[in-house]
Amino acid sequence: MKRLSPEYYLNPDVVFLARDLLGKSLITSIDGQGVTGGMIVETEAYAGEIDRASHAYGGRRTQRTETMYNTGGIAYIYLCYGMHHLFNVVTNIEGIPHAILIRGLMPTVGQELMAHRTGKPTEKLQLLNGPGKLTKALGITTRHDKTSLGSDLIWIEDSNPGQTKGHIIAAPRIGVDYAGEHAHWPYRFLMKSLPESEQLPLSKT
Repeated sequence: MKRLSPEYYLNPDVVFLARDLLGKSLITSIDGQGVTGGMIVETEAYAGEIDRASHAYGGRRTQRTETMYNTGGIAYIYLCYGMHHLFNVVTNIEGIPHAILIRGLMPTVGQELMAHRTGKPTEKLQLLNGPGKLTKALGITTRHDKTSLGSDLIWIEDSNPGQTKGHIIAAPRIGVDYAGEHAHWPYRFLMKSLPESEQLPLSKT
């Protein structure tokens, strides 16, 4: 399938991109172990310096957040609670720290390898409903921070065109109560019309 172009990630509207990524496929080929991936079914947009829920709110620049200030089209991966590797797509032009957290995937390729990585039987991988779960399954860790999404390690394919039309729920983001009123922004997007056996539960880390 066709990979997203570098220009795709330069769109200045991070909320639009968070919705638009639903239905596309996140794919990895890590350490020569094989190809794994799935359809993106849940995302969260983070609008950079104006967004209290963003790591870059108010122009904060640290060793960790510096990745977000790069030109869009790379991975921003950080460690949450000292144990969960969370994968984000950096968007917009250089200097504007927009990012989209990928929260949920429906596995489509490499299920046996993902089961091995997570220690779960393949039937339990029906839906990787959590950002920490999906990175473990895909072999993504913080060592892949700043990886180009045009590389042969991690990429996104423009699969399932039109599949999400009319089938998206917008909701507040999870775990950002510290952001005050910004915590209520409807910047979390979920696909709602999956087969009955694959309906989305609330995502977990």
